[in-house]
Amino acid sequence: MADVNGTDSRTGHWTVAGLPWDKLDPAKVNPDILKLIKAAALVEYNGDSYADYLCNVFADNAEFCQTARQWAVEEVQHGEALGAWAERVDPSWNFQAAVARFREGYKINIDVSQSVRGSRAGELVARCIVETGTSSYYTALADATEEPVLKQICRHIAADEFRHYKLFYDYLGEYLVKERLGKFGRLRVSLSRINETEDDELSFAYHAANNGDAPYHRETAFENYVRRAYSYYRPHHLDRMVAMVLKASGLKPQGWLHDFAARYAYKRMKKKAGEPLPA
Repeated sequence: MADVNGTDSRTGHWTVAGLPWDKLDPAKVNPDILKLIKAAALVEYNGDSYADYLCNVFADNAEFCQTARQWAVEEVQHGEALGAWAERVDPSWNFQAAVARFREGYKINIDVSQSVRGSRAGELVARCIVETGTSSYYTALADATEEPVLKQICRHIAADEFRHYKLFYDYLGEYLVKERLGKFGRLRVSLSRINETEDDELSFAYHAANNGDAPYHRETAFENYVRRAYSYYRPHHLDRMVAMVLKASGLKPQGWLHDFAARYAYKRMKKKAGEPLPA
């Protein structure tokens, strides 16, 4: 049950019902952000499938599997909150119909017993990278939107994702000892997972959320997604994101490498967003 602050009295976690829906102001909704939120709702709502995958990979670790299931509950809640917000702003949009389109066209291979990263330590590095990206993304959206309910939702999600990063990072320490994955291997996994942000998942989610049953053109969907999504990042978002990536990779999170990588990431995002760099 939710208390007066909108949190679950049993878990202390925020709830969808407890959000300040009475303060929703559609007049303050940016149409581009609305499209991004619809896409994000689909990806977040798919958390159960990733939990199935993780529990197959870590089948002998009951504690981790329990943690992964709880992580998935929170990820699904993120999707529910974003979907509920989008339906209120755009009553013509049906969240569950969009979820069905997304799941029909994008499927995760969960019938595995080993990580696609080559080791369980590598899998945990990859999970840290995912949580880094989502925490930074929702922070950027929270800073960009003027709509009060969405701002609160994004802040809640960003905080959850940062906590999830720390959760996976803590487990990483255990598996680094067991599997002896070095800094080079960790960095390789990190860079590989970063590159995968440009695969079909986000592109197809954007398409399924915003284009109904129209034919899917990957390049067009990807361009439309990144042009909007990357435009909301500011240098301080990239500073934090790069520091988290370097830490997960076993490298010093501050210093010349951080500064170089943060500048490069910002320039790359601005270029993909089709925006000039500030003078």
